[in-house]
Amino acid sequence: MAQKKQLSYRLDRLPVIYPFHRRSSNNIQLGDLVYYGPCPEYYGIGEVVRQMEGLCIVDFRGTGLLNIQKDAMTTKYLIPIHKLNLGHILKKR
Repeated sequence: MAQKKQLSYRLDRLPVIYPFHRRSSNNIQLGDLVYYGPCPEYYGIGEVVRQMEGLCIVDFRGTGLLNIQKDAMTTKYLIPIHKLNLGHILKKR
């Protein structure tokens, strides 16, 4: 049986934000902490390490349930943590 991964952050408390939502069109900068809007607990929280033509390379460092290290995503799917004032959710329990 596969053992469920214990996450270090309360990612389930991050709001689900779909790409068509008004908050999904954010100005994302290099180095921002972001999460994948529709499924925060699956991808986790990552740092934007590169940007090119509407895409961001995000280093998730295996913080989510899917253990994804890096992925290229359209900026409309990424939600910056600081814009939503969600820093308090990142504190460990």
